[in-house]
Amino acid sequence: MAEPSSGTVGTTATANAAAAPVIKPKPPRPDLLPPYKVILHNDEVNTFEHVIATILNLTHLTQEEAIQRTAEAHMSGCALLLVTHKERAELYQDQFRSASLTVTIEPDE
Repeated sequence: MAEPSSGTVGTTATANAAAAPVIKPKPPRPDLLPPYKVILHNDEVNTFEHVIATILNLTHLTQEEAIQRTAEAHMSGCALLLVTHKERAELYQDQFRSASLTVTIEPDE
């Protein structure tokens, strides 16, 4: 029998394959995802105070903006709260629903 050589014959391909990094695809950046509108709908149940407090608690909107959006929803039936990517819009929808408010989302065209 021949003795194994001390060189790297036969191990080069294996060593290179093991050393090759696995490249994982990066998740899409939120600013590159299609935008979605988050729309607040009027109802006859919740008070202005509750709606404004919920908007302030869940979003980055100022008190003045929250008051304006609440009044707009009350007068016209709905108001655009904000525009964000779909996953965040769905999260907002769930959070507003948990506060007994009606919010829908739709693609921003």
